[in-house]
Amino acid sequence: MQALNKLSTRRSLASLASLLMATMAALVTTPAAAATLQSQLDAYIAQTQQPANAQRGQQFFTTTHGQEWSCASCHGKSPTTPGKHASTGRVIRPMAPAFEANRFTDAAKTEKWFRRNCKDVLARECSVAEKADVLAFLASLK
Repeated sequence: MQALNKLSTRRSLASLASLLMATMAALVTTPAAAATLQSQLDAYIAQTQQPANAQRGQQFFTTTHGQEWSCASCHGKSPTTPGKHASTGRVIRPMAPAFEANRFTDAAKTEKWFRRNCKDVLARECSVAEKADVLAFLASLK
């Protein structure tokens, strides 16, 4: 009986080790781990099945939408320079990836901030098309 328990434990450990290795490999190769603005933009375009429009994105970014704030209220009229949060005063790094290399390198983080900020600006979440237009605008800034 003791030999059977040892064998069962070894198989369990081997299975656990295999599962752990497979999970680690998946994490390393997950697209979100190597996200870029372009990969996120491509995903939004695929969802909407329409091209993104940088001019619409700029207009969206700089316009209030029935609320007190626009995106530019905190991120600045030019997202190539640092902004400042409208209520806390906290400095916000430039939004344009050409001016801030770490922007849009994590798809989950992009979604988190779109969700939060769109609720402040629109009192709702942004549509996929709105996100695509804003990313197209930010990508156009060099």
